[in-house]
Amino acid sequence: MVADDESYMRRALELARQAQRAGEVPVGAVLVHDDAIIAEGWNQPIRAHDPSAHAEMITLRAAGQALASYRLLDTTLYVTLEPCPMCAGAMVHARVRRLVFGAPDPRAGAAGSVFNLVQHPALNHRIEFSSGVLGEECGSLLREFFLARR
Repeated sequence: MVADDESYMRRALELARQAQRAGEVPVGAVLVHDDAIIAEGWNQPIRAHDPSAHAEMITLRAAGQALASYRLLDTTLYVTLEPCPMCAGAMVHARVRRLVFGAPDPRAGAAGSVFNLVQHPALNHRIEFSSGVLGEECGSLLREFFLARR
């Protein structure tokens, strides 16, 4: 774990809470380049009427604009929940260097839980990843959200 992983994950948790307040699944993400947050996002598929409006996708799009490139070289993505295959595929395509996530996703996780798309040997880029950073807090936020909806 890198020294700043927890602080960046705390910001991602703030964004996840913003998603929750908007009635979205509470997932937040930040992308860091040169020790600074260059993009951030939270889940918005319901509000945006867009199935691809996951926190990671919104963050990757904003980062591309910030860097004026679709290649997000030397970046680290912090996300409160393990990315799904769509998001993991976009991260590989963008050449994100490192992924840090909080809670695993045993239903659709693509960084080791169900698939390991971020390090698949058939792909032309592999992403270093760390899991469990503030994992209990990230997981609790999601569990509480879904319990309240039942």
